[in-house]
Amino acid sequence: MPASRKRAHAASASSAAPVPRVFDETGLPPVVDRELSDAEARNALGQLHEGWVGKCTKCGLHDSRKQVVFGEGAARAEIVFVGEGPGAEEDLQGRPFVGRSGQLLTRMIAAMTLTRDQVYICNVVKCRPPGNRTPTDDEIQACWPYLSRQLSILRPKVIITLGRPASQMLLQTKTPIGRLRGEFHDFPPTSLHHLSMPDAKLMPTFHPAYLLRSPGEKGKAWSDLQQVMQYLGISISGSS
Repeated sequence: MPASRKRAHAASASSAAPVPRVFDETGLPPVVDRELSDAEARNALGQLHEGWVGKCTKCGLHDSRKQVVFGEGAARAEIVFVGEGPGAEEDLQGRPFVGRSGQLLTRMIAAMTLTRDQVYICNVVKCRPPGNRTPTDDEIQACWPYLSRQLSILRPKVIITLGRPASQMLLQTKTPIGRLRGEFHDFPPTSLHHLSMPDAKLMPTFHPAYLLRSPGEKGKAWSDLQQVMQYLGISISGSS
């Protein structure tokens, strides 16, 4: 390989390299290492919510929250949607994706011929960042163990990450969302293998809030969802 191409290859690899992070895994139940029944999964999620997440004060977001937004949906869902963090309406209701972005997400799920009750929806951080700002690295790291436990309980076949923060955090990369989306990635990435999390396919796509601002990008997001449908054997004929 010519030197110029070697340098370009090295630069590309570096930009996609995992972001080293040290997550605090203390004081939490162990990652679930087997498939649970529906009842067992619901019970485990409830215990995680009530025993840990609902009482969390690990970062400053708890100071301004009205409610913790844990997540909701099917405990044995094949698809888990992971967003960035709750907004104002979510903070009021204690439910994920119920504002304008949530209404669009509901329509996206319906276009997949599914309902919200058939998937699971959650966020990287469980408390609303003030002003709906992007969560900081410290806030993400504080909340990561909760999300890792959720995913180990849910054991989905596909994780759909909505937007840059969720995609980059779960894939441990700095690669922009525009380059991440459009293809499946293996989860967990190598840097998270030590956590013994269940394997899944991860499809990054645009956050519904971004799609509301940039409706011309909806076609790309729909293409991403169609790939998920095809992978899971969900018919896309007649969908739009």
